[in-house]
Amino acid sequence: MILQKLDLLHRGKAKDVYRTEDDDLLCIHFRDDLTAGDGTRKGSEEGKGRAAGLISAYLFRYLSDHGIPTHQVEVMGPQDILVKSLSMVPVEVVVRQVAAGSLVKRLGLPAGQVLPRPLVEWYYKRDDLGDPLLAEEHVRLLHLLTDEEMAQIRSLALGIFRLLSQRFKEANLLLVDMKLEFGRHPKEGFLLADEVSPDTCRLWDEETGSSLDKDLFRQGKAPIVPAYREVLHRLGLEE
Repeated sequence: MILQKLDLLHRGKAKDVYRTEDDDLLCIHFRDDLTAGDGTRKGSEEGKGRAAGLISAYLFRYLSDHGIPTHQVEVMGPQDILVKSLSMVPVEVVVRQVAAGSLVKRLGLPAGQVLPRPLVEWYYKRDDLGDPLLAEEHVRLLHLLTDEEMAQIRSLALGIFRLLSQRFKEANLLLVDMKLEFGRHPKEGFLLADEVSPDTCRLWDEETGSSLDKDLFRQGKAPIVPAYREVLHRLGLEE
């Protein structure tokens, strides 16, 4: 399928969304930009968009091959993927299996503590509110998702986490936590959307515990592109 990028529809923190010649398909372009702290800290590294795009495209294919419905249609280039147009769910889902980041700050757990089971959290996608953490009662109160829809998305999120945990383990990487976004397709229901890359996951080397993800930028330990390329290498995508 050969489609061209047309006009820009949306410019996000690190990706651009373009219209294509097919009204049902969009192009997502991965930029070299980096953000942290809800966009309060910004930067850019050459090669970051390419590395994140290649990793995300591979992981979407991997998940699709294992029965997970995703928005990805095909890869248009190392920084561009063709995706199905969706109505995005205004809730981000975070799945955690090791204490890190905000979980440590909120609950006082020791960083690196393995949780007894994967923890699913819900966050309201509202930049003006700082993307607050939601209880399931809040999701119901705001009419963001029904109980049945929450159950569907929870099941999908846990299935995705299990599959990727195993795939990363094969690469000697520990999947600590990850952020997932979903959208509604008029015929196919909920599909995994956005991206799955070191921009949206915490990945630690299983032996040393060193970070190979965007935490390096959050902690002022740039450059991060070598870490992303190491993930590419371990997944067998690039030497």
